[in-house]
Amino acid sequence: MCELYCKQDTLTLQGKHIQPSCKVFFAEDTIKIMRAQGQYMFDEKGKRYLDCINNVAHVGHCHPEVFKAAAKQMEILNTNSRFLHDNIVEHAKRLTATLPQKLSVCYFTNSGSEANDLALHQARQFRGHQDVITLDHAYHGHLSPLMGISPYKFQKGKDVKKEFVHVAPAPDTYRGKYREDHEDAATAYADEVKKIIEDAHSSRRKIAPFIAESMQSCGGQIIPPAGYFQKVAEHVHRAADVLIADEVQVGFGKAGRHFLSFQMHGEDFLPDFVIIGKPMCNGHLMSCVVTTKEIAEAFSSYGIEYFNTFGGNPVSCVVGLAVLDVIENVNLQENAVKVGKYLTELLDEQKAKHPLIGDIRCVGLFIGIDLVKDLKKRMPTTAEAHYIIYKKKECFSVPMALTGMCSK
Repeated sequence: MCELYCKQDTLTLQGKHIQPSCKVFFAEDTIKIMRAQGQYMFDEKGKRYLDCINNVAHVGHCHPEVFKAAAKQMEILNTNSRFLHDNIVEHAKRLTATLPQKLSVCYFTNSGSEANDLALHQARQFRGHQDVITLDHAYHGHLSPLMGISPYKFQKGKDVKKEFVHVAPAPDTYRGKYREDHEDAATAYADEVKKIIEDAHSSRRKIAPFIAESMQSCGGQIIPPAGYFQKVAEHVHRAADVLIADEVQVGFGKAGRHFLSFQMHGEDFLPDFVIIGKPMCNGHLMSCVVTTKEIAEAFSSYGIEYFNTFGGNPVSCVVGLAVLDVIENVNLQENAVKVGKYLTELLDEQKAKHPLIGDIRCVGLFIGIDLVKDLKKRMPTTAEAHYIIYKKKECFSVPMALTGMCSK
C-alpha cells in the first residue's frame, strides 16, 4: 500500500516528481480523488462528485461484475498472448460479432495510441504508400507517428505539418466551411477529400489511409452530416486507399442505437480498420485493431512477426468480456438513447434562455454544447466556458453528510 498524504503534500510531490506537461483537472482548485463507485468519485474529505469527465469507466467505476471477473482470473493465470488461451479467442469472437462480417481479425494492444499506430503501419504496408489524409482538429494518439497526423497536437506545438500529411476540413456544419444551410454539405466536405487525393496523385504522391474518428471528440464533438462517410469511402476506395475508423473515444454503445459509431453512417459504409480503445475494458489496459482477413494476411506475409506482451492477456480479456456482458445485461445502449434525449431536452430549454449557447449536438451520450460570443458570428468563447467548467465542479458535488454515506 502506498503512503497517504495530505492534499498539499501530494501537490508538492506531483510538482517535484511527475512530468509537467500533464495538467491535472481543475488546476486552479484541483480535486484529490480517493475512491470511486459507479458514476461517483469521492475526494479526501468524503465529498461526492458526479463524474461527467471520465471516458474510460464505461460501465461505472469499480463495477462489481468487472472486478469479480478480473480478481478470479488473476488467481488463475495472467500471461502474454503467445500462449494459447480461451479468453483471447472468446473476446475476439464477441467483438467481431458486433461488426460487419468482413471485419473479422483482431490485434489486441494496450492503448488507443498503440492500436492506431499499428493500423497506420499496416495500412502503409498494405498499399505500399506513405501519405495520410486526416481531419482538421483530429487527435489519434501520443506516439510520434500519430502526433504527426493529429492537427489537434501539431497545430498547438512547434511541430510543422509533414509533407506526407494532408488535412481535410472537419465535417462541421455549425462553424465549418460548409454549414447547415448548404444544399449538400456531406458531398461538399467529401469532395474536399477527393480533391486532396487528386492533388496528391498529380504530385506523384499516393495515399495510404484516410483516418478519422466516426464522430470527432477532441475536435469539438462534431457529428458529420448524413452521407459524408459513405461518399468519402467511395473516393478513398476508388483510389485503392484504405480507411481507418477511430472508435477509441466514441465506440462501445456511446452512440446509443449502434454499438460502434461508424455504424450510424449506414450499412454501405465499411471501413478497412476499426480501432477500439478506452471503454472496452473499463480502465483496464486494452485496445484492439479489427481489420479484414486480406489485410491481416498481407501483414503476416510482410515478414515481420507482430505480438504484444500485454495486449490480449487473459485478465484484460476476461475484463473485456465482463464489460460486454454488463452493456448487454442492463441495456446500456438503450439507456444512452433515453438519457441523451433527456439531457438534450433540458439543454434546449437552456438554449432558449441563453444566447451563449450556440449549438447542441447529440447522438446517444455523445453530446457537445457550443458556446459562442455572438449567435450570428459563431465565434467561440473561452472565458465563459472555463467559468462554466468550474461551476459544474461545484454543482456536481454533494457533501457526504447529506448522503448518509461515510468515507473509507
